[in-house]
Amino acid sequence: MLTLLAFLVALGILIAVHEYGHYRVAVACGIKVLKFSIGFGKPIYTWRLKGRPTEFAIGMLPLGGYVKMLDEREAPVDPAERHLAFNTQPLKSRAAVVAAGPMANLLLAIVLYSVVNWSGLQEPKAILASPVAGSIAERAGLRGEELVQQAAFEGEPLETVRSFEDLRWRLTQGALNGRDVRLAVSQGRLSSAEAPSKEVVLKLGELNASDADAQLFRKIGILGPWTQAVIGDVMAGGAAEKAGLRSGDIVRRVADLAIVDGQQLREAIRGQAQAAGAARTPSAQTWQIIRGGQTLALEVTPQIRQDGNLSVGRIGAYVGAAPELVLVRYGPLDGLWQGAVRTWDVSLLTLRMMGKMVTGQASLKNLSGPLTIADYAGKSASLGWSAYLLFLALISVSLGVLNLLPLPVLDGGHLMYYLWEATTGRTVSDAWMETLQRGGVVVLLCMMSVALFNDVTRLFG
Repeated sequence: MLTLLAFLVALGILIAVHEYGHYRVAVACGIKVLKFSIGFGKPIYTWRLKGRPTEFAIGMLPLGGYVKMLDEREAPVDPAERHLAFNTQPLKSRAAVVAAGPMANLLLAIVLYSVVNWSGLQEPKAILASPVAGSIAERAGLRGEELVQQAAFEGEPLETVRSFEDLRWRLTQGALNGRDVRLAVSQGRLSSAEAPSKEVVLKLGELNASDADAQLFRKIGILGPWTQAVIGDVMAGGAAEKAGLRSGDIVRRVADLAIVDGQQLREAIRGQAQAAGAARTPSAQTWQIIRGGQTLALEVTPQIRQDGNLSVGRIGAYVGAAPELVLVRYGPLDGLWQGAVRTWDVSLLTLRMMGKMVTGQASLKNLSGPLTIADYAGKSASLGWSAYLLFLALISVSLGVLNLLPLPVLDGGHLMYYLWEATTGRTVSDAWMETLQRGGVVVLLCMMSVALFNDVTRLFG
């Protein structure tokens, strides 16, 4: 129920803001707006504002919306009102009305990011867990428990890293854009921001990354923030329960391996599938744990499970304590600026990913449809209003960027027509318009089909 409600609220807000952008600029340009609708199909509810010619409506199908303006191309127009018709407006006014929808979504994203920045968000501190063996992070000299103080792309000045999420975003950008990242780190998770630091360079340019997925971060070697190697909830019937492990046990050693954090313990458990080989029966391990101040030795035999195409070890328990948190909050101007920067960065990243998908450099699996969006809407809402606002901001950016693409059925397609008109002094002919519209519909339907297929595969596969 929460997922459905969060999804409908998200759609309603994003569609209303997009269409209001078109409506507000149309009214400002002196265009008569006949109808403003959120949703398609038969209206559930309609109303009019006093002294306004516009009918406002909420349709039965909440998958879009529209603003219907007075236009000679759609219906006869009274000569007395011809100056109020959309098609009689100067080119700059028509372009402004069309561009206003996507721009409203981008402005909404700036506002949402800014609100979260101003209110503050508890995020994991940028303390690194043990890197994945053989990864870029390990080759750079990272060993775990380092506090990341600053980061920057190679050739740019270092900037303060406020949280692990801040660091993860920079690593994502670096990997997808093929840029190395410099980190200024201090040794020891209890180090202060003023502690002496050293610089390391993560050679992300050699990844040639196309997808921002879990495997990408395994190659980088930074999977999460530092956590204590403690056992959390234990599942009934799992390997952990059978071995006698309890919630709260602190793991100090697995066989001959000294354990320093939760990430290293998870990797040791996962790796049991490879150690088992073709027999698929992992051997028992001697775990040294601390329980109630006493040191105990337990024999633990992980179970092998499938994780996608990989076989991994599992013990049937939550591994690792909650990470250390830090409050990330910005002042009025800094928060607004950071909101604008994040919107710009996400927009550029979205465009680059779309470009890579078109050229075949990135997988079409990156396309997501309504089912995935609904799933994330529910998950973010369950985490609190800040997470939900961040989700809304991300989707709002995606919607704004998508609508600016030069596809004839989208706002960007109409802007493409106006660019042709501004360049040649002639409007696009009706024959060409019809052909381009049909082609645009085909492309859009193909994108929607792929996105829906990805949704079904991701959620039910």
